[in-house]
Amino acid sequence: MTAVPEATELDGSGRAAQPRQLIVTVYGLYSRTEGGWLSVASLIDLLAAVGVDEPAVRSSISRLKRRGILEAVRRDATAGYELSDEAREILREGDERIFRRARATPADGWLLAVFSVPETERHKRHLLRTQLARMGFGTAASGVWIAPAHLHAATEEALTRLGLAEYADLFRADHLAFGDVVAKVREWWDLDRLDELYTTFLDEHGPALRRWQRRKSADDHEAFADYVRVLTGWRRMPYLDPGLPAEFLPRDWSGIRAAELFFELHAQLETPAREYVAKSINFG
Repeated sequence: MTAVPEATELDGSGRAAQPRQLIVTVYGLYSRTEGGWLSVASLIDLLAAVGVDEPAVRSSISRLKRRGILEAVRRDATAGYELSDEAREILREGDERIFRRARATPADGWLLAVFSVPETERHKRHLLRTQLARMGFGTAASGVWIAPAHLHAATEEALTRLGLAEYADLFRADHLAFGDVVAKVREWWDLDRLDELYTTFLDEHGPALRRWQRRKSADDHEAFADYVRVLTGWRRMPYLDPGLPAEFLPRDWSGIRAAELFFELHAQLETPAREYVAKSINFG
């Protein structure tokens, strides 16, 4: 797999869910626990439930293959694809972040990342900046990146995987002085942009939550479609907002409401969605 850019199929970044991002969601949710492989025919059937037609599925598969995310594997003369080893590792790292409900607290402290890259390797400087931004780091000062301390292990793993560890140092830190941390957090992160993204997520998926709250029983076909859509929309958000402490965020922060929406839909839809997949296809 190529180095992960700012917008990737794996973290769902991008304004609207693309077919390739929906495909990665399906693989991430179901293939890893069911043998790791999906036939092309099964994938076409599953994506049809989410409103993606066959030509778009085939085109997206080709792109994911070129990017090294999917690998072609035939089983009993049946064409199919499975996640590459590196894609599996990235998705494994993402599981903890995407399904982590707890936010950091002020007592947890901060993680600082400082790096130095020779001018002859300036492309790695860009890659480091891109990776830290992708993981939700803010910028405290020129060359000093900051995130909640709980991202230490994930950051170490990602920089090691990308061959960037030798250029960076990670530190645990407390903010001692000067200035108000609430105001500083607004400087370090673009909270207005995050609020816009969270508000869009609420607008897009709020109707699904209200619809399911009125339901007395679950339709597993519809549950699958809604679950894939909401997870694809959600999985980029924990990479943009790294779980900042609620005490440092604006009152009635939209991110908290968005998380409540996601986890309520997750609780209602995860089981019937998995049941739909289990009875709809054979994993091989």
